[in-house]
Amino acid sequence: MSDTPETPREAAKEERAAEAAAIRRRWITLGEVLAVLAVGISALTLYLNWADKKDERAEKAAESRKASSRAAVLVLNADSVKDDRIALRTADPDQIIQSQTILFPRALGIAAVDTAGDPRIEGGWFDSALKKARARAKLPDDSVGDERLPVVITTRFVVGGDAHENVALYDIGYGIAGRWIAGHSLALRGLSRVETVKADSAQMRVDARWARLSQK
Repeated sequence: MSDTPETPREAAKEERAAEAAAIRRRWITLGEVLAVLAVGISALTLYLNWADKKDERAEKAAESRKASSRAAVLVLNADSVKDDRIALRTADPDQIIQSQTILFPRALGIAAVDTAGDPRIEGGWFDSALKKARARAKLPDDSVGDERLPVVITTRFVVGGDAHENVALYDIGYGIAGRWIAGHSLALRGLSRVETVKADSAQMRVDARWARLSQK
């Protein structure tokens, strides 16, 4: 017995059902694609955010290193100058001086001077020894010009809570004038930075500079 042939209506119904099933399969496939794209976009967004934060952290770290490096570079200037005293300050106002050690040439025969909380240079520390050293070096008794006395200044200071130490060679500018009755008087002019030095070679460097200056 042969199968009963489908009526046109049944055939159309089956065709619509097959088409609907195909559409559903396409929607399922499109949904899967969209889900995969959403996951990919989310992953890419997370990566870009991570990369941006990583770059930002690296940039901040570099800026912090630069700021720390700049903070550790100290330059002393004369805040005020009187005849026998130079008040010192740092070029960077964020640098707070805690203490200093001023080292003189051996030719003067005097010990280093330590200060705490009041950065300064006083002529009384070395004026008598300087006059004698000038006499031994046969330098003029009377010089109102800009004579120079080299010293090494070790400065211990704080920046943003971090402690630093700077060791540098400086020239103290001074003039010396002779008086027939009162003798010679010393007048301080100011301070100029020469160069950074290492602590273990500080005495050698200041002695060498004094030798050069005293020969002029």
